[in-house]
Order: sequence, then structure tokens, then C-alpha cells
Amino acid sequence: MYVMAYTPYGAGGIIIRVEADIRRGIPGIDITGLADGAVREARERVRAAFRNSGFTFPADRILINLAPAGLRKEGASLDLPIALSVMSAAGLAPSPDNVLVMGELELSGRIRPVRGVLAAVAAGLSSGIRDFIVPAENIREAALLAGTRCAAVSTLGEAAHVLVVREKTGALPLTELPPEEAGPPAFTGDFADVRGQGRYKRVLEIAAAGGHNILVFGPPGAGKTMLARRIPSIMAPLNPAEAVEVSRLYSLAGRIGREREAGGNLSAALIDHPPFRSPHHSASAEGILGGGKTVRPGEISLAHYGVLFLDEAPEFRANILQALREPLEDRVITISRAEGPVQLPADFQLLLAANSCPCGRLGIRDRNYNAPEDIPGSPEGPEFSGISGGACFCSSDEIYRYWRKFGGALLDRVELRAALLPPEIGTMTQGGEEESAVIRGRVERAVEVQRARFSGTGIRRNARLPAGMIESACPLTDRGTAAFRQAMSKLGLSGRAFHGVLRVARTIADLEGRDTIDTVHILEAIQHRRQGDDPYDILSAGI
Repeated sequence: MYVMAYTPYGAGGIIIRVEADIRRGIPGIDITGLADGAVREARERVRAAFRNSGFTFPADRILINLAPAGLRKEGASLDLPIALSVMSAAGLAPSPDNVLVMGELELSGRIRPVRGVLAAVAAGLSSGIRDFIVPAENIREAALLAGTRCAAVSTLGEAAHVLVVREKTGALPLTELPPEEAGPPAFTGDFADVRGQGRYKRVLEIAAAGGHNILVFGPPGAGKTMLARRIPSIMAPLNPAEAVEVSRLYSLAGRIGREREAGGNLSAALIDHPPFRSPHHSASAEGILGGGKTVRPGEISLAHYGVLFLDEAPEFRANILQALREPLEDRVITISRAEGPVQLPADFQLLLAANSCPCGRLGIRDRNYNAPEDIPGSPEGPEFSGISGGACFCSSDEIYRYWRKFGGALLDRVELRAALLPPEIGTMTQGGEEESAVIRGRVERAVEVQRARFSGTGIRRNARLPAGMIESACPLTDRGTAAFRQAMSKLGLSGRAFHGVLRVARTIADLEGRDTIDTVHILEAIQHRRQGDDPYDILSAGI
């Protein structure tokens, strides 16, 4: 007798056939098929769950085989499939043909939720599996794709009853979905909370509309992190297909319903807003890129169709920063293993925030106390002598060593750059800032324009435009062409930057509802691209 089960692997997983054979011999359970420790321990959990659920465990030798045998299986989600396969082999329950089963057993016989249910249902449907039995806490995930062809169970006894009903009626018993718990929305803040920094806000708006990468740098307290964490408030929602794909990745990571920073209605098991991931700079390479003994999605895959925010980016290890180059270009990350390469999705926007130097003071405005009337507390008060590097404690070698972690190849993939200074006191006391809802309205209109333009091509945003389509998708006016050629000849940008400027200009034109790219769009795109290759660009940030 056998039961269909699932084990996660990479961004998808493998359908497992759990076979049970009962024969005469010394009572015991043997498990074959490269089972890890958690799966081997299922022997004792299953035995106790049988007894505490009122079933008689077979007093014979039981062999459990997990096919395909050459693939390593992990996790406790195979508990319930193993138990039902033993029940079926012992004649205690009907044979669960063409049913995929998931669940972890407690000793009491209760069934605990497991990760990867949404991914398991997707894999099962593609393999022709018709019905699904899942833990009650995971029923919303399963119902997203399986609809009424899934049954929720809370105990081992309920799982056996479901199989009896299915054998008699030919269908699973209908499961009533639990009521949605809306709960408070994830807090991201509003752009109106931040006074000033109009250029940085504009960069974030363009990035949200076109999917472009961003670098923002400047002294501490300028608002780099505060505004970066508010970018989810202006981003357009995911379409249904994108929402299911993102939710499937979060299900594999076991984060559905547990983390609200991903965005969306997690009580409904569907993440319908672009995820925002902000790992700490001490994160390991596997934590950022994915991997492990059994390959799992990392932070760049959890940021799929969303934003990966690296705060204090130069503090990340250089090998992690440089490993981002290929995923930014290919939109997937390939992890090589002895049994073969595994590809994880990585279509994300990169948002880098950094100080302009290790001490963070490069670019801070210096106070000039040379004149007696400039002593603090005098009627005239202190005066600013302007922006300079005089307040910085770092040597040139230290600054360039700090900045060198980015590398030219990574920075060349960042289309939007913003050098940020602390806001003026007068700006801090002013009101009338634009709210996120207003900005989000412009972003959503621009996104709809792009979806219509790229319909059927597999391209999501302007930032993903391949070089072969740029000429047709980015028509320039005569004045725009002249301005673009002149700017390129003066700046000496790379071929990638050449295309990046056109992609950003295309997004700016979309935000204005224009079909063609004019001079003003080109000049703004150039303005957002010209800084960031040198940390000393911060000294001219206010010019």
C-alpha cells in the first residue's frame, strides 16, 4: 500500500511515494529511502499516535520505503503519510489512491501544521494528483489552488475518517474554511511622515514604478533607512499569478501566516503585495542567497517580485555583495550540488543604503567658529560654512577601502542613485508633504501601462527590458535623441548604463502618461545616474 507525500527541494519539491509492507517478524519499523533524522524518528511518533487515537498498531515487522530512494527526505511532514500507509496496509483504513497527504503527528494523535503546503499542492496538481489531505491550520494555503479538493484534518482519527468517506462517496468531505482574521496591517509608515528629501522620494517613486535598483548614501540621520522602509506603501499590488508564486516561496520557507512584513493578507495565506526583505548585515551567504544541506530559498528569493533592502550595505561581506550580480542580471540564482544544480527565483529590486565613509561624517555640514560672533549662544548664532569633508575622521584609503566593497560591476547594475544630506531645520518644520496614497496612484497607473505594453512577453517592468526590445519600447523624440547622445558622450557610461538610462527614462515617461521619451525624461534619468561611483560625490549633493 502507498500514500503520496511531498518533500521540499529548491523552489519546488518532489512528490514522494510512501510505501508500506507488513510481514511476519520481530515487531518494529524500518524506513528506507535516504530519510533524515526527523523522518526516522517518525517511527515512535506514529506508534504512539496510533495507540492514543484508539487504533491497534500492527504487531509485525513493517517496512516503509520512501521513493524515489535516491533523494534525501527531510522534515516531519511525512508523519501522517507514513501513518496512513501503515493503516492501509493493515486494513484499518481504505487505500488513499491519488491523494497527497501532509502533516506532522503529535504523540496524542493530533496533527500539527507543516511548511510547504502551497508548493506541495502546486506540485501535486502538475503531477495529476486529484485530492489533498492537509492539517487544519494549512487549509487556506491548500484551498488557494485545490479549492474543494482538499480536506482539513486535526487528528489521525479524522484523517482515517476522511479516507472512509472518500471511498464511500468518491469525493473528500467538504471542509469549511475558517473565518479570515484581518488583524492590523503591516506598518510601513507614510511618505508624508518624512519632511524634505524630495529627490530621494522621487527616486523611490521611479523605482517602485519601473522595478529599478537603487543606491542611497550619505551621513547618518539623513533619512536613508526611514524612507527605504516606506517604499512598500507606494508599490503596486501583485497580480494573482505573481501573488501565488510569492506565496508558494513563503510557504516553502514556513513563513505563511507568521511574518507580516511580507505584506498582504497573510491570514488568507496569499501574499498580494510585493515583499520587503531587510536582512541584517551579519547574515550568512546561505541566508541571503539560499542553499543549505537541503536547498531552501534565501532572502533574495523571499524578495521575489519585491525589494531586498541592504541597510549599511558596505558592512555586508564582500563575497555576498558580489554574489548579487548574477541574480540581478539573470533573475534566478543557481546553486550547484553534487546531485545537480538547483535554480531559485530571484526577480527582485535591490535597495542599497550606505554611509559615505566608515565614520559616517563625510558630507556633514561644518560649523565655523573662527569668528567671535559665531560662538554658540551669541545673538548671531553659529553659521554653516557649507558642505565639506572636514568633519570626517577617515583617511582617503579608509574611505576607498570601505567603498570598494561595492565594486564597479555591482554599481553598474544600479540605475538610480541618490546622495543624501541631513535636512535643513526649516524643512523639518514645514508640512504639506505628499502622502503615500497619492504617489501609489501614479505608480499603479504606470505599472498598468507596462503590463499592457509587455503583455504576453514575460516581462514585468521596464527594468527587465532586454536590449533587443529597448529601441521599440523606448521611442525618443528628436530633441530627446539629441540630449541623450550629448549626455552619453560627456559621461562616458558603460553599455549597461546606456540601456539603464533609457529604461529609467521610459519609466519617467510612463509616470507622466507619455508614449515617447522627451528631453526632460532623459535629463532626469541622467541626473539620477550620475552620482554614486565615488563616495566624494556626497560633497556636491546639494549642488
